[in-house]
Amino acid sequence: MNDEQNIVDLLYSKAHSMTGSDQKIAAVILKDPAKIVNFTISELSRAAGVSDASVSRFCKNLNLSGFHQLKIQLATVAADKYSYYQNLKPDDLQQSLQNITANKVAELENTLTKVPTATIKQILQALKKAQVVQIAAAGDTYPVAADAVYKFNQLGIFAIAAESWETAIAQTMNLPKQAVLLVISNSGETKSLLQQIKIAQQRGILVIAITNRGDAPISLQADLQFTIAVRQQVLQSEYFFSRVAAMTAIEALFLLLITEDKTYLDHIKAHEDLVAETKI
Repeated sequence: MNDEQNIVDLLYSKAHSMTGSDQKIAAVILKDPAKIVNFTISELSRAAGVSDASVSRFCKNLNLSGFHQLKIQLATVAADKYSYYQNLKPDDLQQSLQNITANKVAELENTLTKVPTATIKQILQALKKAQVVQIAAAGDTYPVAADAVYKFNQLGIFAIAAESWETAIAQTMNLPKQAVLLVISNSGETKSLLQQIKIAQQRGILVIAITNRGDAPISLQADLQFTIAVRQQVLQSEYFFSRVAAMTAIEALFLLLITEDKTYLDHIKAHEDLVAETKI
């Protein structure tokens, strides 16, 4: 796996927390990264409706040395059509379907190739050693938690979750120290999940976060983080949401666990045999 996040992934992950000026600049860049490679700093500032100084601050906020380094990083990904968001066209459904496909391919590609190998190894080891894995998620991300519970239990890894936060927090309070709390949150800012993390860590429980922002509060509070790439824009705003990337992260962990230990396959087969009678 490539351990470095490319500039386009970085812009998507930080879009939610950027200042107004930075959001304007990011929007112009993400609309056509290849075009920006040939821009001067003044051309970008005019296109975004901000000052040259704002562009310079934008680069510094991304921990870049300056505008030239921004253009170099954009040049490395600009030719990749899967690097950035493809707008949907209400008057052209077939083109919209193609663009959705491109966005989902980008999510999968950038989710599975940008997580540090060392981090993945640590997460896999934690899951294998855990006495219990509690999966926590809120709102429309909860289906990902339910999917994770099913998959991990199929492997023989005892996993639990609760859609009700009141029940979920009670579960956390009863977790053994050998447990793992796996928190899934697109925004990485859900207050109830942050409180759940606090309780888990007070009990000495390892916390793993799956979010699309490495600098989000949940990511920063977690012991290990799996940063996913999200491309699906909602209502033409700066908000990006998708369950596909989070589901992909769970699917990847599921498959990697099987790859590392083939005995998991025996547990899956035993489970399939038990439920076979329910199928036609």
